[in-house]
Amino acid sequence: MSFVGEVIVGVVILLGLLGIVFPILPGTLLIVAAIGVWAFVVGGGAWGVFAAATLVIVLGEVIKYFLAGRSLKSAGIPNVTIAVGGVLGIIGFFVIPVIGLFIGFIVGAYGAELVRTRSGGSAWRGAISAAKAALITMGIELFAALIASGIWLGSAFVW
Repeated sequence: MSFVGEVIVGVVILLGLLGIVFPILPGTLLIVAAIGVWAFVVGGGAWGVFAAATLVIVLGEVIKYFLAGRSLKSAGIPNVTIAVGGVLGIIGFFVIPVIGLFIGFIVGAYGAELVRTRSGGSAWRGAISAAKAALITMGIELFAALIASGIWLGSAFVW
């Protein structure tokens, strides 16, 4: 692959990493697609790199759901709280760019917990637990994506 092609793949991977932190773009899908295109163009052993990077990302996705679920279950937080927080986080992102995502998530989770528990203190604790679970999942997804990106980067110098 030409140098310009490698740079384009690298930029798409970078956009994917940013998409994990700021969920505007499907981050992990962009990373897997970029490495897949690279493997298609380069061919040969690059498919092994693609398989390894994809495996790391899939493992990260599986691990994040198990850990987040365990964290929420131990705090007694239902999935509905995360869903409401996520919807309001997306709305918040468009109302207040970037930071609105986090503000909307907390407000949504707090509202869902307030309706469920009828207690402001319990609702706040539930919202914070939901935010911690969301940060755990984001961190795990980002870590796996960084490892996959590193696998590609190291291999891009070989081919």
